[in-house]
Amino acid sequence: MTIERINPPALYDGTPHGLSHATVDPDTGLVFVSGQVDWDQDYRVRHTTLAEQTEGAARNLLTVLAAAGSSVEQILHLRVYVRGEIGEHLETVAPILVQHLGFPRPALTGIGVTSLASPDTLIEIEAVAKVVRR
Repeated sequence: MTIERINPPALYDGTPHGLSHATVDPDTGLVFVSGQVDWDQDYRVRHTTLAEQTEGAARNLLTVLAAAGSSVEQILHLRVYVRGEIGEHLETVAPILVQHLGFPRPALTGIGVTSLASPDTLIEIEAVAKVVRR
């Protein structure tokens, strides 16, 4: 079995961190998207607020899905990590996710955490999706 590694040039290079933005299993047609954050090409958080970082992470997720031959409609599961208590941030995060991801209503898990990829990172979004074209 050959696993395809997805690393869109528009996003930061994950090599120094030992990751690809996604992997695709051609046998099952599944796409596994690494946690997407609001980083620029130099691994710096672009925005300071949770709302802005959610927007940036969602845009990066869509970029990775497109590069993997998938789309938002093919998301099977989302996992959203938020710094702090998840319930305290749902009013901020949920509308932005709906705006970017529409209403396909994938399975979703929200997890409150004490740390993420960098001290300034407030949210990270990972996904499992199906390939629609290859």
